[in-house]
Amino acid sequence: MTSGLLAVIVVRHGVLPAGAVEAIAEAGGYAILIGTNPDVATAGIKGGVRLITIATSNVRLRDLAQTLAEVRDVVDAHGLILPASPDGRDLAPLLATTLARPMHAASTFVQVDRVVGVHTSGRVGREFMTPQAFVATLVPGVRGVTAHEHDTEFVDLPPVTTHGSSVVTSVEVLPPDPATMDLAEASTILGGGLGLGSKERFDQLGRVAAGLGASVGGTRVASDAGWIPFERQIGTTGVAVKPSIYVAFGISGATQHTSGLGDPEHVISVNLDSTCPMMAMSDVAIVSDAKAVLDALEVRLRD
Repeated sequence: MTSGLLAVIVVRHGVLPAGAVEAIAEAGGYAILIGTNPDVATAGIKGGVRLITIATSNVRLRDLAQTLAEVRDVVDAHGLILPASPDGRDLAPLLATTLARPMHAASTFVQVDRVVGVHTSGRVGREFMTPQAFVATLVPGVRGVTAHEHDTEFVDLPPVTTHGSSVVTSVEVLPPDPATMDLAEASTILGGGLGLGSKERFDQLGRVAAGLGASVGGTRVASDAGWIPFERQIGTTGVAVKPSIYVAFGISGATQHTSGLGDPEHVISVNLDSTCPMMAMSDVAIVSDAKAVLDALEVRLRD
């Protein structure tokens, strides 16, 4: 490929990030998958696509930017599209700086000659013409790509009609499942950090959260380690949340995490370090091993 659009997808442990398939579709099916076990991730992509995989031993984004800057397909592409996932949002400015290109963040529509962006208020912004090669991030969910297909799929549901009028009958309204609902809308969140120490402990955190009717979130360290999905990462490079209750297990309270918490009505922190920032900002600070507290909670919820 010597021109046009190219999707750049960061892969961790063979898992595609949120919005990856949409970014590939927006680029016309041309994509580079870079990171750990990218070949595994190709199984989740179908349709008429051309994929280039670059396997790396780690996912240090500055190193990835340097590596990509030496790839001919990247250099020749007029527009580079990254999904606005945590890694995509972080890599895009690094890649734009390395390649000396302008960047268009939070785009809803990307073509070779123009990009439509979004205002910080969430409303669609003005259109940008792109005569110069550029880097853009695409907001997940705006292009309507389904079922991991390259071609956009539209499903038309016929309306129910009565006496010539379209009507909608509400059969039942179900509350959202805390385990799968958008973390930004969750009212109660149990967050985990480095202090939990393993994927198994985050699975346990999920069971405790389910018993309490809460959602699960975590720090960037946890998502980088693969203990939680990237869309459950809270902070400046993840999701901004606004819970009524936030319970932090083994979280020290780095600014990049706490800045994404909004202003919870109640904060409870469990940590062995009584002086860490997370404990200082808590209404209730429990000086204890977070893993031991989780064990006790799980036993109590089973009783």
